[in-house]
Amino acid sequence: MIGVFLDRDGTIGGDGGGIHPLEFSLYEYSAKAINLLNKKGLKVFLFTNQSWIGMGKFTEQTFLEGCKEIEKELEKNNAYLEGIYYCPHKPEDNCNCRKPLTTLLEKAKIENNLDLNKCYIIGDRLSDMLSAESVGAKKILVKTGRGLKSFKELSNSTSEKLKVNYVADNVFTAVEWILIDLSS
Repeated sequence: MIGVFLDRDGTIGGDGGGIHPLEFSLYEYSAKAINLLNKKGLKVFLFTNQSWIGMGKFTEQTFLEGCKEIEKELEKNNAYLEGIYYCPHKPEDNCNCRKPLTTLLEKAKIENNLDLNKCYIIGDRLSDMLSAESVGAKKILVKTGRGLKSFKELSNSTSEKLKVNYVADNVFTAVEWILIDLSS
């Protein structure tokens, strides 16, 4: 089974990080993009680091309430998520689930019978691309959120080994590329 993992902050909405879940809003094209994936029969997942939970800026329950709001907005556009995978820890907690580690992807693989080598990861940060690289998924970097900064980092010599499959203007153009890639 093929899945598409979407980062939250800076990829499907917000400005790239540190957004309170009840203040988060989708980009105007995100629901339509997810709907296209749903229509193609692909499983779509939210895949996000949420260190503000670990920092005490909001609770895990508040984060989940925010996710329900995202799902309500998606429903208005006949779109849905198969699941939400998130790390609630601070970077210094040295947990095993924070991107770029692959624990969340491995969990999704088991729970949804996914072939990670056939999956796609869309995000605005290098941690998203590194996660994809580690499991053999296709890497799509969006220019929204912190994507332009990440693109510049990828262009420097220290990141030479990491090659993304596609650089998209936003999640909608990323999804358009996925649909073309799947048909080729």
